[in-house]
Amino acid sequence: MVPTSNKASSNMAPPEVLVVGAGIGGLVLALSLHKAGIPVQVVEAVPEIRPLGVGINLLPHAVRELSELGLAERLEAIAIRTRELIYTNKFGQEIWREDRGQDAGYRWPQYSIHRGRLQMLLYDAVRERLGPQAIATDAELAALEQDEQGVTARLRRRSDGSALPARRAAIAVGADGIHSAVRAAFYPNEGPPKWNGAVLWRAVSEAPPYLSGRSMIMAGHQDQKFVCYPIGPEEAARGRSLVNWIAELRFPNDTPWNREDWNRPGRIEDFLPKFENWNFGWLDVPGLIRATKAVYEFPMVDRDPVARWSFGRITLLGDAAHSMYPIGSNGASQAIIDGRVLAWRLATEADPQAALRAYEADRLPPMAKLVLANRANGPERVMQFVEQHAPNGYAKLDDVISRAELEAAAQDYKLVAGFDKEALNTRASFDARHPQAA
Repeated sequence: MVPTSNKASSNMAPPEVLVVGAGIGGLVLALSLHKAGIPVQVVEAVPEIRPLGVGINLLPHAVRELSELGLAERLEAIAIRTRELIYTNKFGQEIWREDRGQDAGYRWPQYSIHRGRLQMLLYDAVRERLGPQAIATDAELAALEQDEQGVTARLRRRSDGSALPARRAAIAVGADGIHSAVRAAFYPNEGPPKWNGAVLWRAVSEAPPYLSGRSMIMAGHQDQKFVCYPIGPEEAARGRSLVNWIAELRFPNDTPWNREDWNRPGRIEDFLPKFENWNFGWLDVPGLIRATKAVYEFPMVDRDPVARWSFGRITLLGDAAHSMYPIGSNGASQAIIDGRVLAWRLATEADPQAALRAYEADRLPPMAKLVLANRANGPERVMQFVEQHAPNGYAKLDDVISRAELEAAAQDYKLVAGFDKEALNTRASFDARHPQAA
């Protein structure tokens, strides 16, 4: 159970928090701090926040946090409730199937959603609740300094490089993504993210619904994989399906590739030939690929876990703290939980620096384990096992892998990622109000 005692002194003024980065994690942190009565300012380097990216999944532990922020109805309006998750081999033979979200007994759904639409939902909520001045765009971090009383952020306009007024706060949070300038200040020799040799091509296509109409599919193995799930409630309402899909291929590690970028156009001819015969009857993979209007390429990268996120009055959050492979649907979900836990700690600890250390103790160890678990393919390792032991398919799955082994792989990952059903359904809330705001 999460403790709910309030350790903050009643006469302490709420700490001012500067959030560097208006991505999903940074915006959730801003909403959570505001709900707790803690003043917050967000600075974002890009001149305009736009709905970039394609589909992501929000697991029940993240949906819980967004629901407690009063966003459940807005989420429901722009997302699809994931009904089940199905793993298959490259021939479409089923390896594993499990219900998800409320269909599996969680108190909260699992959602499939467009990443950009989620970010804009959060962006709009921050502006409505905190005011439009709460997010400053075209404000790139040039330097972050700290002293005994607080932090000073030196900023510049990304659009023209001109200096902006410095901002002062009690603490600062680096929520500035996988290329975090805040993280780089503490780990200057870390270098670029680590590529594992796989490239993802991501897109959306409109198509007839498949299976339940809310099915998430993962087909193939670690060297060649296809993932898809519907993300469009408007299309579903008219009997169609807006399907988010990811085609993945692995290349030799010495193959040169482009720096990761959510918005880099890709070419279908670079990967479609490998998937031409992946028509399973119930799912037409090459048909989905051909039906897209635009495809984006993204190398699969992450960063090594680090020993510390918090340094005095500065800490890290989301991809800046624990960038991970997009396996197990955890990237955005864990950034959301980071924001909620950090706000809870700031609201319930007397000393802001102690709050940052407590947040790190809460979140760093499990996230380090999760980064490494995703490097080992997480729950998808069963797909690789089947490929290795039955590369030509199978007549009987039990001859390849047992039901007990499949169940253990799924449950072990839920425990690592923090969405074990019983634990999530029964733990206390991260919601808290600062005594000064009570």
